[in-house]
Amino acid sequence: MMKRFSEEDLGNTQYFKVKPDEESGVKKVLSIVYEALSKKGYDPVNQIVGYIMSGDPTYITNYMGARSLIMKVERDELVEEILEAYIANNHWSPER
Repeated sequence: MMKRFSEEDLGNTQYFKVKPDEESGVKKVLSIVYEALSKKGYDPVNQIVGYIMSGDPTYITNYMGARSLIMKVERDELVEEILEAYIANNHWSPER
């Protein structure tokens, strides 16, 4: 049975937190995928963005098992990991 949401539910912001051990797994997957794409001569940034935006796994090479690895991770987890790294590297603070 589908859960019905009340107007009150829809007005509240949902919150979720990724477990720390999952984050390190996502980081490792991105590292392997980046390396595989680079070794095969692809632009890793363009290919990973293509995959995240479309969900089409053919953006990722099969080399080094990269395609099957990246498909084990939810695309929103990939975005979260990339955004967290970007924020950390730009020294943004939560107070801003």
